[in-house]
Amino acid sequence: MGTIKNGILGGISGKIGNVIGGHWNGIDYLRSVPTGVKQANTILQQSQRMKFKVLIEFLRPQIELIRMGFKPSAERASAFNAALSYNYHHALQGDYASGFSVDFSKAVLAEGVLPKIEGLQIEAVNAGKLSLSWTDNSSESGADAGDILYVGVYSPEKGTSVLRLNAASRSAGSTEIDLPASYSNTQVHCYVGFFGVKVLEGTPNLHTVSTSVYAGPIAVL
Repeated sequence: MGTIKNGILGGISGKIGNVIGGHWNGIDYLRSVPTGVKQANTILQQSQRMKFKVLIEFLRPQIELIRMGFKPSAERASAFNAALSYNYHHALQGDYASGFSVDFSKAVLAEGVLPKIEGLQIEAVNAGKLSLSWTDNSSESGADAGDILYVGVYSPEKGTSVLRLNAASRSAGSTEIDLPASYSNTQVHCYVGFFGVKVLEGTPNLHTVSTSVYAGPIAVL
């Protein structure tokens, strides 16, 4: 049984006749009860499920970074759904017949207007270790020497990621990332950027997140 909150003009909660009401993220909504689904396994529907499966397998291991990186651009949706939507439209490749995959070079794990990382170089110079270097562009408008480096290292073979959300400062210019022994002799894809100096103390906004920059593929020693 449904209820009407705050009078006839208020939000509806539950089911009333063939209408379902609810409340999510501060928004009241109404939707009709489905009358039944026909042809629930069409090629189009199978294709959509395949696309989402591929994207979720890629994004889920990086959820901690995504929650911070896509929070500013998520409008009436979760950060994960915002990342899912962006990468659905920009990073998916393939078709139903051959299968779908993620174009890692076009994928994004964070989105904002904080100045991006510049001059990024990543090398595997020692076993289980990545060496990163970049240009100190802290004098650029909107940037700060203390901006916090984030790094996401994704291994398709393992289906896991190594995340470092406070790896170094923008002015440091270099750092190293230790990887699990299981990553040796595998190929990884890296996503790197900055958070503003106060982002770990509060809610991220577009000016405290830089859009991730891709580096890879990289063969781990």
